[in-house]
Amino acid sequence: MIVGRKLYKIVLLEDNMIDNRKLKVYLDTSVVSYLMQVDAPEKTGITLNLWEKFKTGVYDIFISQMLIVEVNNCDEPKRTFLLEKLNEIKYKNLQLKNSTYDLANEIIKLGILTQKSIEDCQHIAVAIENDCDVIISWNFKHMVNIRTVKGIRAITNLKGYKTIEIMTPETLLEMEE
Repeated sequence: MIVGRKLYKIVLLEDNMIDNRKLKVYLDTSVVSYLMQVDAPEKTGITLNLWEKFKTGVYDIFISQMLIVEVNNCDEPKRTFLLEKLNEIKYKNLQLKNSTYDLANEIIKLGILTQKSIEDCQHIAVAIENDCDVIISWNFKHMVNIRTVKGIRAITNLKGYKTIEIMTPETLLEMEE
């Protein structure tokens, strides 16, 4: 399995190694939320470990304005805690444009996800439009599953975008081993 992870990392980082740039990692709201998720201590621990990596600047981190809105909708003390954690890392806050909404709607139109998960489609679309390499998420229902991953690969190929990977924080950490 270690050989597989290392090979996967080489393939994932191929363009980055040629350009000598950091991996561009987009954070879905679920990742930030799991920094303080009392009912899932294992995922919280993994997320906190990944956060320590983020603090070192090893990746270029991207979030969207939606994440900030969603964090601000959390109850206290979680909201304050998550905002403080976000202040620990450097990130670029991506704005959604008309083309982002169009791409999100195309994801729905092609049947990759449904209208009920429009926010997830918008997270995916903004990451694609900004050439992120990876979307990190704990959302298995709508994002980190084979149907969505294959569908997003198809739409990026169809629309001429670069391929983007969707994975859990745990998978990203395992690639570092």
